[in-house]
Amino acid sequence: KPFWSDRVGGSVCSAAMAHQNVDLDLLFHSHKDKKFLDKSGKKADEQVVNCLRCLAMDAVQQANSGHPGTPMAMAPVAYALWARVLKYDPQDPNWMDRDRFVLSMGHASMLLYGLIHLAGVRDIGPDGEPCRGGGGDARDDGLAVPLQAIREFRQHGSSCPGHPEYRYTAGVETTTGPLGQGVANSVGMAMASKWYAQTFNKPGFELFSYDVYAMCGDGCMQEGLSSEAASLAGHHKLDNLCWIWDNNQITIEGNTSWSTSEDIPTRFLAYGWNVLRVGDANDVEALHRAISVFKREKQRPTLIVVDSHIAWGAPTKQDHFHAHGSPLGEAEVAATKEIYGWPNEKFLVPQEVLDHFRGQLDRRNGARRKAWLEMLERYGKEYPKEAGQLQHIMKGTLPDGWDAACKEFPADPKGLATRQSSEKVLNMVAKGIPWLLGGSADCAPSCLTLLAGEDDFMAPSTGWGNYGGRNLHFGIRENAMGSICNGLALSKLRPYGSTFMVFSDYMKPAIRMAAIMEVPSIWIYTHDSIGVGEDGPTHQPIEQLTSLRSTPGLLTFRPCDANEVLEMWRFVAEHNHLPCALCLSRQGVPTLDRSKFGAASGLRRGAYVLADSHPEPEVILMATGSEVSLMLEAHEHLAKEGVKVRSVSMPCMELFTSQPVEYVRSVLPDAVRARVSIEAATKEPWMQWIGLDGEHVGMITYGASAPVKRLHQELGFTKEEVSAAARRVLSREPRAVDSYADVERQWKKRKSFT
Repeated sequence: KPFWSDRVGGSVCSAAMAHQNVDLDLLFHSHKDKKFLDKSGKKADEQVVNCLRCLAMDAVQQANSGHPGTPMAMAPVAYALWARVLKYDPQDPNWMDRDRFVLSMGHASMLLYGLIHLAGVRDIGPDGEPCRGGGGDARDDGLAVPLQAIREFRQHGSSCPGHPEYRYTAGVETTTGPLGQGVANSVGMAMASKWYAQTFNKPGFELFSYDVYAMCGDGCMQEGLSSEAASLAGHHKLDNLCWIWDNNQITIEGNTSWSTSEDIPTRFLAYGWNVLRVGDANDVEALHRAISVFKREKQRPTLIVVDSHIAWGAPTKQDHFHAHGSPLGEAEVAATKEIYGWPNEKFLVPQEVLDHFRGQLDRRNGARRKAWLEMLERYGKEYPKEAGQLQHIMKGTLPDGWDAACKEFPADPKGLATRQSSEKVLNMVAKGIPWLLGGSADCAPSCLTLLAGEDDFMAPSTGWGNYGGRNLHFGIRENAMGSICNGLALSKLRPYGSTFMVFSDYMKPAIRMAAIMEVPSIWIYTHDSIGVGEDGPTHQPIEQLTSLRSTPGLLTFRPCDANEVLEMWRFVAEHNHLPCALCLSRQGVPTLDRSKFGAASGLRRGAYVLADSHPEPEVILMATGSEVSLMLEAHEHLAKEGVKVRSVSMPCMELFTSQPVEYVRSVLPDAVRARVSIEAATKEPWMQWIGLDGEHVGMITYGASAPVKRLHQELGFTKEEVSAAARRVLSREPRAVDSYADVERQWKKRKSFT
């Protein structure tokens, strides 16, 4: 047999165990202590475990929707972790040095909601502080998850949505549901813990030492994202990271053997992880020993494989895939409660269950958190600079004068590629925000995202860096990079991740999750158009801008010159509630003379007037990024012909949309319906601005491998073509749909030009 299969506990759960109560003599206490056990304490442990199981069954049954099987199987594991190990004070779920618990298998959300309720986790008020009660049911007053919310599981307005949602429910460390996202987030959280410890811990002041636990299922293990994240975690030797794999061998379709036969534990050994195994999810004493091994590990992250039975105890549904995502049925719920020895009463939470669970957490962690706060106060007196930085991190604020190093760029007809000006500004901003850190998916020399003079984030044993480094190296793992950055952002750092814009497609799940959670991850996407040139259509982004702009809650910037880049970074640094995508050019663009054109500060409003040939324009040109300079060439060409033309830079459509209607109309007057948008991308985002009477000069197909000047000429990115489009819309004859199709056919015919 494989050497990893030696089990920590050695116990095996059979289907027959479904008809027995759990022997908690073995669940929480070692054999040598068994004869001294307090019988009432053992019974109380069993009551908490069964309460968690029954709450999950009742909530799913009442909602007629949800996933009861996994909470029933993993309740003993979750309880043992929270009650015996987790450094977590429910009175302050935002305590900076708390251990993080991530339920990566978010479909089992009732397990987490049950834990949050029974533990008495406080809700967080509008001021960011824990609620202390003040009305309502005394047992539920001020709780993040009151019992009524569990009764309303999956219903509108409940703090128990179908999958755990960060910001929506205190005690939820990250939004999970899309499998693999949670475990990848946990890698970012573990990296943040290492960074905090390296950066802020001092002799006699161990401010940060928290661990990160992620509970995951077979689906998480099959997603490629988890493989990328686990590989990087092993490389970084994140010994503060523990994944607990619920190995129930069940997915929606049936047994996992229908779709996979790989040796997952051996794969993790190859990643550089320590792999342990607990042969029965009910053998929590074995699990506790496994976690103790994790706590002693100083070189590797740990994977604990827990063999479990989905819907444990259900007479006819145990080990059946029907228990994965469907209610058990009233009769099955009643029969299962009888097996557990639990009264057939819905949503029963005995007071003794609350007292026992909350008492353990308070005894282990209440005094610990208070001591930490006292240590932080002493730390502030000895290390005021570092303490000040921590206060800003915790509050989400910036130090006074944080942008003192930011300098405007002089006008320059030759200018810089916006990726080059971004490199300069990024390093300016980093001087004022020491917790800004990030890296690239192996593209830093091209994306220009290295922080000059800063260390690399590496395990110290490699000799290549340390855990306080601000330059991260993700390798060719765009998918994991996005989710790890989200984990860093959830830990209150300001992370950025970079790659070529065409590869933003690999990051779509993480981008979407950042937008849902409203965390300020920064994505730097360079090589943002056909300006990539010779690399050809595989590397020339066409539809990616449309994809990014279609994501609610994501701010997508495409600056036109160095000073718009400067304003963009200033804005992004000051706003910590939304993710941002920064789309930057490979090729050089002029640095505009702002004494002749509108101020770059207009970027903060999303769009602004760059130039007017007449106070009452008859046609409006709009562009972003590298096409702005083309727009201004056409502007000058049209103005010489006597056309009353306005040119608008629109670096961020989302910001422009959020402006007061009066401002929007001042930039784009309703009366001026002759409008032309210019952007080397698809036209869909522009339709709201150009309308049916306007025209888009952009991409309707993929590009080709050729020098950029030739590509621009072939694809119509010339002042003559833009001017012709302006004349068509002035004549109320914009290019028709069939005309676009004809252009596409012609392009395909001549694509192999020389």
